[in-house]
Amino acid sequence: MSAMAAPAAMLPRPRTGSADGAPRRRLRSVPAQAGPVARLEVGNPLQLTETMRTRLLAAVRALLSDPGLKGADDPVRLAAVVLMAKAKVATDYRATVTAKELGRWVGLKPSRIGHHVLPQLRDRGVLGSNETVSAAGRVTGLECWVIPMYRAQHAGDRRHVLALSRVELVVLLALIEVLFAPGWEHKDGRVTAAGMLADRTGRGAATDRLGLLLMALSSNAKGWLQLCSGSVDTERGRPAATVARLLGCSPAGGAKVLSRLQERDVLSVDRRETASGLNARSRVRLLPVAKAHGIAVREVREVREAADAVFSDLAGTASGDHEAAVDGVIHVVTGVQGAGEGLEADSADRADAAHLHASHASVITPGGFLSLSGGFSGEGRGGDCGLPDRACVRGDQAVDGEDAAAGSVSTVAEGGPLRGEKPKKSPVDEQGGQRAAGAGAGGRPKAVGWEKARQQRRVGLLARPALQVALGPVAGLWAQLSGWQQDQVQAAAEVEIKRLEGLLEHPGGGPRLLADRLTHRLEEAGGEAMVTGPYGWLIRRGLVQRQACTDRRCDDGIRLDTGGECEMCGNVVHIRRARRAKIAAQVDRELPALAAGERRRVLEERLREQVAIEAEDLAWRQDRARAEQARRDAARAAARERVERERQEAAAADAVRQALPCEDCGRQRSAGLCEVCDHRRQTETLIGEAGLLAAAGSADLADPGSVAAVTSGARAAINNSIAAAWHEFLQITDVAALEADPGAARDAYAFTAFETARQAVQEFRDTALAELGRTEAAEVEAQRAFKAQQGRPWFQHNPTGANAIAATTKAADAARERVARYLLATRLEKLREQTAARTDTAMDDRLPTLLVRPLTAQPPGRYSA
Repeated sequence: MSAMAAPAAMLPRPRTGSADGAPRRRLRSVPAQAGPVARLEVGNPLQLTETMRTRLLAAVRALLSDPGLKGADDPVRLAAVVLMAKAKVATDYRATVTAKELGRWVGLKPSRIGHHVLPQLRDRGVLGSNETVSAAGRVTGLECWVIPMYRAQHAGDRRHVLALSRVELVVLLALIEVLFAPGWEHKDGRVTAAGMLADRTGRGAATDRLGLLLMALSSNAKGWLQLCSGSVDTERGRPAATVARLLGCSPAGGAKVLSRLQERDVLSVDRRETASGLNARSRVRLLPVAKAHGIAVREVREVREAADAVFSDLAGTASGDHEAAVDGVIHVVTGVQGAGEGLEADSADRADAAHLHASHASVITPGGFLSLSGGFSGEGRGGDCGLPDRACVRGDQAVDGEDAAAGSVSTVAEGGPLRGEKPKKSPVDEQGGQRAAGAGAGGRPKAVGWEKARQQRRVGLLARPALQVALGPVAGLWAQLSGWQQDQVQAAAEVEIKRLEGLLEHPGGGPRLLADRLTHRLEEAGGEAMVTGPYGWLIRRGLVQRQACTDRRCDDGIRLDTGGECEMCGNVVHIRRARRAKIAAQVDRELPALAAGERRRVLEERLREQVAIEAEDLAWRQDRARAEQARRDAARAAARERVERERQEAAAADAVRQALPCEDCGRQRSAGLCEVCDHRRQTETLIGEAGLLAAAGSADLADPGSVAAVTSGARAAINNSIAAAWHEFLQITDVAALEADPGAARDAYAFTAFETARQAVQEFRDTALAELGRTEAAEVEAQRAFKAQQGRPWFQHNPTGANAIAATTKAADAARERVARYLLATRLEKLREQTAARTDTAMDDRLPTLLVRPLTAQPPGRYSA
């Protein structure tokens, strides 16, 4: 007798029957665990329970999936996770940090944190911060709070994925410290050791740290990473695709992260040989997690055989449908198994076997007295472990991946033809025979598709946290559904969650509301045992909102947004009671001598008549509302057609305009004016504006000669500035290229002149304001503002204080600038009127000369008199 069977032999064997002859359940002894039991270290963050690991993974993924972090860089995302972990409950979920300290956690320089990471977090609405100032007034750091977690903590829903408790925040921070803490020495002498990736800094450091954190939270107690399902990139393999989906990057990026982490001996990628001789199975183990649970693992460098080809595995076999290509920003939840039994099974990486294949159990249990589902793949079959017909030989291999089989041989190898041989009978004949046998045994043929759908169903809940919370109360009913039914229920639940989210002020409460509704519906039905049709009950009763009134937020008389009683339902009840009392008083007044039974009959009859009248009125109002809605829809459709027609007309007009030549130089297809001529016109306009600004600031408006002199001086100054700017441009450009392309030279000169004139206009405006600010009117207004501020109580309390003097000076400067702007606007308006009058006078003087000029065969030149 072996050592494992000895304890079982010493136990008394239970009786197999009772006194009344009914069979009784037989108990089987559980063998003792072989080998020493690993002692878990108290407070080790790498020894997480399944509940804690799932909770932290859901929180981290919810934060990374926040719309504010969509498309953000990995340093920005990692900084948000670190600040969430460092939040303290005592300080209202805030954390005090400096750019230097946060840079040590993220693996970047303080300048990168201060100029890139923190501004992006603020601009995206993910981080709120206040500066912390010392007693001397010096800024010592930032008081930060992560806005998504802050809202979740103050929403009142403790089941929200981001509403982490004090213990959960402490565990998350401890896990991050073990993985990539920078390390520091406390004031009391204690030393916090640096994390595994503390010395990994610079480019890609944040990606590696974030990837290691997500993989540590996605692994089981034995360190095995749960690989993603579905079809993957055959050139990169399933491990790289899993990391890519965790980080939201491409499979190539996931492969690089795996390669870098493997070089630092924090994980191992095991590629194992299949029955076909290909290295088509791979799995990833987090070595620190495995060592923390007392599991002896080999060093990475001892088992690394081909580091450059690790991630080129074939696409893997996985239960579930093929998935689409991984998007660069969408995060796919891969799931976490805490017990770890299912994760040691080999993950075959062949893409052609992924679809339409049932999920095999990790261990084949020998025959016993358990009542199983009957027919699922991997179920025990008595003492004989042989596989059924048409089963693959690979399915009988050991879980640990040894080369030897589990001790059984496929029946196909015994009786059927070998690979490559021609079968003796047609597969069609064999299938027909099987159908006939099935029909003879059961009375009618069985639907193969239905059995396949039942095998493909997901027994556990989905990996999405929202659906886990929403469908948690009906987990037993979910396990009874087929694969197609689970897909329908999942789609209906997602639609209902989205609709409930639209009714709430703060996002994230939809799954909780749906879970409360399902719990209430189950209580009404008497529990899951009383539900005979799980699919129909979930679709038509459990997931459906029942409005007791016209309020969208009402569900069985309860407000979905507040959780209290629906006021509208109370109003409806009050109205009905008032109506019944009114009709009863009318009956008593009109027929006072009626007996009790006759009175009740008359009352009910009149109530029915009143209800019929109200129903008819409601139908009429609904018809009118539908007609009004149809009229509005028609009006909107007509408006859309009108807008589309106007857009097409504008596009046609713009096309015609684009085909017009330039008015000045005749350049074809210039929309009436080419860019060079447009710059010339704008330059002339700007030069004229600069002359007016110069004259408004320093010239005597009553003297036309003074105005003309100042305007000419401004024009000459701008022309000199344009010449100097063009000379500088020629010094820094290739003159030969400009001479080879005269059109480019004209464009460059026109643009240079335009920019120079635009800058000159602003300079002349500032100069004019400064000149007008020194006028007598401006000084008088400044003195009045200064004296007005001196009359304020706060100034009289401390007239010599720095703040009082600064306030009065600021008021005087504002008044002076206000007067200068007013004077400038007034003088410019007067100058424009004088310029227009002179232009009209010049045209009137020139018209007689033009009238007596004889007509010539050729028109005069463009600039001729």
